Amino acid sequence: MIIEIHKLYKKFNNLPVLNDLSLNIDKGQTCVIIGRSGCGKSVLLKHIVGLLKPDKGKVLVNHKEVAGLSELELSSLRSKISMVFQGGALFDSMNVTENVGFSLIEHTHISQKEILERVEESLSLVGLGGIGNLMPSELSGGMKKRVALARAICIRPEIILYDEPTTGVDPIAADSINELIRSLHDKLKVTSIVVTHDMKSAYHIADKIAMMYKGRIILEGTPREIRESKDPVVHQFINGIAKGPITEAVDNFK
Repeated sequence: MIIEIHKLYKKFNNLPVLNDLSLNIDKGQTCVIIGRSGCGKSVLLKHIVGLLKPDKGKVLVNHKEVAGLSELELSSLRSKISMVFQGGALFDSMNVTENVGFSLIEHTHISQKEILERVEESLSLVGLGGIGNLMPSELSGGMKKRVALARAICIRPEIILYDEPTTGVDPIAADSINELIRSLHDKLKVTSIVVTHDMKSAYHIADKIAMMYKGRIILEGTPREIRESKDPVVHQFINGIAKGPITEAVDNFK
């Protein structure tokens, strides 16, 4: 296992967000975490990179407990993990080359020549070779997502975390991004964790899908196993049905 999450608990303002959540992810696996918006999926990602510490429970990456790492050890861990943020999170004042090479410029001592070579290689892998001089304002939404992917792979990570990678783009661009995630996984042999509520994307890219509900993982399995699940919560979510146990729970809470 490259990532092991054991009985994780996290509260904000005394409201439970993660509640006895456990999940294991194998090296080289693409695990897609599904669930309603606001259910804690992004909070889980922040625990994996050490941006948040659990109230209880453990997150282990490469058999090391993240919350127990020193600042130096945490920095070393983060150098092996890339995160693709929901909106791309490009720096508006920097061109594409500067955005993609940012982590290498700031956190390594490799030469400018090698950085430029790595940047162009990464852009080529996402189908955007030769656009390094463009500014983010000159890019379409889909291109911004691809540049964000190029930045993620430029540091040659072991793990890539994706937060809603297809949000905010049209269906054709979304399918292109799905193809790209799958292609990068196959070429680079990285471990990927993808947070999404887009079931088309989940089925396309996942080796394993984990359903998150009420702060825990209630079911995990292959795309086929999830699609064929008889669990009423899973069935309602993956089929986008308005009435069912998920919405009934919300209505009763109100």
